[in-house]
Amino acid sequence: GKWDIQINYGIKTGLNEAFIITSEKKEELIKQDPKSAEIIRPILRGRDIKRYGHEFANLFLICTFPSRKYNIDDFPAVKGHLLSYGYERLEQSGKSYWINGEKILSRKKTNNKWFETQDSISYWDDFYKQKIIYAETMRVHRKTDSDRFPRFGYSKEEIFLDKTCFMITGQNLLYLLPILNSKLMYFIIRNNIAVMDTGGFLMQKIYIEHMPIPPAKNDIRNKVQTLACQIIHNR
Repeated sequence: GKWDIQINYGIKTGLNEAFIITSEKKEELIKQDPKSAEIIRPILRGRDIKRYGHEFANLFLICTFPSRKYNIDDFPAVKGHLLSYGYERLEQSGKSYWINGEKILSRKKTNNKWFETQDSISYWDDFYKQKIIYAETMRVHRKTDSDRFPRFGYSKEEIFLDKTCFMITGQNLLYLLPILNSKLMYFIIRNNIAVMDTGGFLMQKIYIEHMPIPPAKNDIRNKVQTLACQIIHNR
């Protein structure tokens, strides 16, 4: 936490089935209205994040963040897609409705509009920066998994994350990354981070920002950064 970094969680939509779409749906919406491309961006889930990188699952996010103050009428194809899930499900009132004998729950109560994501996402521009990315929950299934744990990934792409992920932005990321992925950090995680009832370590910000990473002289830092670049390039 004393390094020049910021740690932010991924995007909470409140209704992923409406806001996270396939590549086929993305192309369909853009074909209906080319302007749709302005608010559709690639997204990763926790399961997509790998050690030193990620595997893109061809999923995309409708980025109607409240902080961007969009007018949904400017994006008719996206508006139609969202409304196909029902206005009652999309509204952010915390209410419940009975429709055709089925109980419908709206998203939790916020001051956001029906077509917007659940959180304001005022830090949306950080997703366009280089970043260390990691899943909120990390699991070790077998002893052999220790060679693939911890799993802190890296991306300099313009890619977003869902609520099962965190990202670290700021300075010295290529120095921090291999240290976070080291066997020493594995030891620290196992002894200092809470384990969930379902298994796996709960990698919340409150734990990550207290993980000890000492500063280093420039020559050592440069060597570590060079090695990190080689690993990322060769993975």
